[in-house]
Amino acid sequence: QVQLVESGGGLVQPGGSLRLSCAASGIIFSISNMGWYRQAPGKQRELVAAITSGGNTNYEDSVKGRFTISRDNARNTVYLQMNSLKPEDTAVYYCNANLQSDRTYRLTRFWGQGTQVTVAS
Repeated sequence: QVQLVESGGGLVQPGGSLRLSCAASGIIFSISNMGWYRQAPGKQRELVAAITSGGNTNYEDSVKGRFTISRDNARNTVYLQMNSLKPEDTAVYYCNANLQSDRTYRLTRFWGQGTQVTVAS
C-alpha cells in the first residue's frame, strides 16, 4: 500500500529555515508530478510548489525566491527547502504525488498526512 510520509515541520522564527521531506513507500512503478500544498486555519488548501518527473518546477508567487522544491527519484522522495520564512507561511503542509503502483496502474494522486509549520517569534 502506498503511503506518503512527511517530516521536517516545526516551530521556527521569522527569517529562519526549514526543510520538509516526503517519502513515498510501497510498490511504486513510477511517479510523475510531486508537490507541496499548505492549508492555514480557515483558508483553502493551496499549491505551494510542484515538480515534474523531468525536474521542471512551479511555485506559488508568494514563495518564489524563498522556497525550493527538489526530488530524489531513487528514494521516491520530494523535498521543500524553505528559507526566509514569514509568519504567513504558517500552515499545515501536505505532500502529494501522482504515481502508478501495483494497486493502481492509472496515475493516482496520493496525499501525506501533513506536517505543521509554525513561523513565530
